[in-house]
Amino acid sequence: MSLSGPASRTGGEILADALIGQGADTVTCVPGESFLPFLDAAWDRRDRLKVLAFRHEGGAAYAAEAHGKLTGRPGVCFVGRGPGATHASVGVHTAFQDSTPMVLLIGQVDRPFRGREAFQEVELAQMFRPLAKRVEEITSPDRLPEAVARAFAAALGGRPGPTVLILPEDMLAERAVVADVGRLPPALPHPGPCRLDKMVELLGRAERPLMLVGGGGWNAEAAGLITRFAEGWSLPVAACFRRQDIVDNDSPAYGGELGYSMAPSLGARVREADLILAVGTRLGDIDTHGYSLIEAPNPRQILIHVFPEAEELGRVYRPHLAIVSAMLPFARRAAELEAPPAPRWASWAQAVRADHLANRVPHPCPGTLDMGLVMAEIESRLPDDAIICTGAGNYTGWPQRFHRFRRYPGQLAPANGSMGYGLPAALAAKALYPERMVLAFAGDGCFLMTAQELATAKLHNLAPVILVIDNGMYGTIRMHQEASHPGRALATDLANPDFAALAASYGAWTARVERTEDFTAAFDQALAAGRLALLHLVLDPEAITTRTTLTAIREKAAKT
Repeated sequence: MSLSGPASRTGGEILADALIGQGADTVTCVPGESFLPFLDAAWDRRDRLKVLAFRHEGGAAYAAEAHGKLTGRPGVCFVGRGPGATHASVGVHTAFQDSTPMVLLIGQVDRPFRGREAFQEVELAQMFRPLAKRVEEITSPDRLPEAVARAFAAALGGRPGPTVLILPEDMLAERAVVADVGRLPPALPHPGPCRLDKMVELLGRAERPLMLVGGGGWNAEAAGLITRFAEGWSLPVAACFRRQDIVDNDSPAYGGELGYSMAPSLGARVREADLILAVGTRLGDIDTHGYSLIEAPNPRQILIHVFPEAEELGRVYRPHLAIVSAMLPFARRAAELEAPPAPRWASWAQAVRADHLANRVPHPCPGTLDMGLVMAEIESRLPDDAIICTGAGNYTGWPQRFHRFRRYPGQLAPANGSMGYGLPAALAAKALYPERMVLAFAGDGCFLMTAQELATAKLHNLAPVILVIDNGMYGTIRMHQEASHPGRALATDLANPDFAALAASYGAWTARVERTEDFTAAFDQALAAGRLALLHLVLDPEAITTRTTLTAIREKAAKT
């Protein structure tokens, strides 16, 4: 043991060591002069701390958020002050609404300049406080180890989410002597025996129960155990918006997904249920169809609400039974519960499953490229551990409705509906799991919000397969326009580049596909390319959703 004690280090070095000490192995960033001392320290630690440089702070923040989803540990993103921080805020908002652990580090102006509106100065604490679980500005390098430990603990504790550390440039260059702070495993709330006994009692009275799973804080073990519980109890399960990978979609218990791609039959089942067991989800407006499937504040159904943070329970809904628990402890205890030998809801559960299987049969798709058939070809080629990434838009309905998520984690999608997420998320997935197949779906509007991250893929030799679904418009907004103001579309048409040519300029293997019969060969070549690949899929604008056409929406609206 050394008797000399800790050595003097710069704030940048202390910060790098603190991140490593808390288990971080990757930092996404757009480099800024306000955190050069950290980048210099990371150079000496590049065997333990990988730095992935992105082309836009929004992309870097999305990738860090995706890293948090995949690992259950906070993804870390470092951006510069002012413009960099405002660009990165979209990733922080995503992490907040998606309950994803994330730490955003922001370089700030020198301490003597604070409060004078110096170059790029923003009151970052005030700006980020509504978006993050914790925001802290560090003014002395010897406080960095404890601040980083607090940020990680807050990101992981209770309902997971983002935290923000504000780091003045001169502080990162200043030297200090300080000991590192060790990693503290998060203290996870566990369900009490009396609460579980009450849950079993309520389930025993039910005739049409339905479990809803969602939110953050899941891992592969918790997902497997909650699936075992559902199957053992013959309990039908619906996945909340963009949380379809929690329960194996081939399980006889799985009944489909809530949200924008929800089957009408599943919505009816939620209404008809006499008991809802909501595990991990806040039961937001998307999952409840504007709080109509489950009414707030007093649900028609018996509501058992399991959530890792007591403050959420009763905030919107008044549950009949509230259980404060993290996902893994609850799933472990639930999987140990003795199931009834012949639950009275067996036929109900079978009907929910049958509805889901019927919903997986696609309707005919207008135009020369049938996305229903395209999805069938994709499904026949994907391994069980494929990771599917999407941003936001009507195009996401195709993978949400027709892809079978088999293994957790397998879905990277923003529950806050943030466009441009899919490509940066796919890069994060490939950086973590280069051996796994990673598929990114993007609409033409969605893709161009972060298309510059093709350069990031090239720089770091990351090779997802990207499917750009091009219908020449902001499809979701056009759908709403035609439903509300038929024939009066404005500002939703798009003038697009040749996406295949664009990606080829970054070194990607590419193809343009306009006909269904051309897709299979192109997709097989993309999978075999061994490098970044992009398929430009040209979709008829009439194929506005997986269920209806643009003309049908317009004509229906014109009659009302």
